[in-house]
Amino acid sequence: MTLDERFSVAPMMEWTDKHCRYFLRLISKYAVLYTEMISVDAIIFGPRQKLLNFNKEELPCILQLGGSDPKKLVEAAKYGEDYGYSQINLNVGCPSNRVQNGSFGACLMKDPLLVANCVKYIKDNCQVPVSIKCRIGVDDMDEEQGLDNFIDIVSQEGVNKFIIHARKAILNGLSPKQNREIPPLNYRRVGALKSRRPDLEIIINGGIKTIDDGLELLQKYSLDGFMIGREVYKNPYILNSVDRDVFSKDKISKSRYEIAMEMADYIDNCVKKEGGYVHSITRHILGLYNCLPGAKHWRQELSENARFSKNGDILRFATEKIEKIIMKKSLVLA
Repeated sequence: MTLDERFSVAPMMEWTDKHCRYFLRLISKYAVLYTEMISVDAIIFGPRQKLLNFNKEELPCILQLGGSDPKKLVEAAKYGEDYGYSQINLNVGCPSNRVQNGSFGACLMKDPLLVANCVKYIKDNCQVPVSIKCRIGVDDMDEEQGLDNFIDIVSQEGVNKFIIHARKAILNGLSPKQNREIPPLNYRRVGALKSRRPDLEIIINGGIKTIDDGLELLQKYSLDGFMIGREVYKNPYILNSVDRDVFSKDKISKSRYEIAMEMADYIDNCVKKEGGYVHSITRHILGLYNCLPGAKHWRQELSENARFSKNGDILRFATEKIEKIIMKKSLVLA
């Protein structure tokens, strides 16, 4: 199945787990979602069911893998294929020390032949499509020739989709957070890549704050899609316009209240079937009411009390409370 990736939510370590993705899917039906990056060793030797299990409602959902051993990548990709993920994405962009120590992530941009070999192994042994997420370069790599060389070599193995974070990664001296902020954004470079390789599907990522900003980049550089990460996590309701404004779909949008009530039911089902902690789910939805009256108290209510809750009632209670505050504020302004 060919995915329409005009808009996607970025993979984010420790954030985009299955509970987060279920929540985001309630807001947008058509946005493409990604798992956190999962190392191949964790999938092969670790708690595979816990790592790969997901709700069918999350589809389309892409499994992002971290690894550099072609045989292990094939094994992990096969598991992902069996679980029903829409696509396999190879992480060639994460700059963390932990990832570097495992010889994967952004450091792989320095070895395009290895990445090409990894891709070839996956494509030769799996039916699920493969894509690459990378930076425009790493360390002292030339942003022009270095990126072109990397893309040309890897794409020879049949990968036609690249998600490009429009910043370099500085592997020594900058933390992952600093690597998201300090290296300058260079959207022009991503646009130049698309102009040179119109045969490839190029999706832009990095520093995009709004849906309108992403759409402007698509138009300006004739790109195929854009991806937003942390801004969606902080302000998830910006996804409310995606189905209409990006995918041109007629969809009745859900209110924040409706989404919260559906998440409360989801919490009930999860606790009943899987056990676990309510706050492991509510932590992902704290931004739902951002910028509205009572949002701070709503977040506090969930942050302080969800860990003691046994079901979704804490979310129902907090949501009813904030809705009354919003209504009261509206009447005053009227």
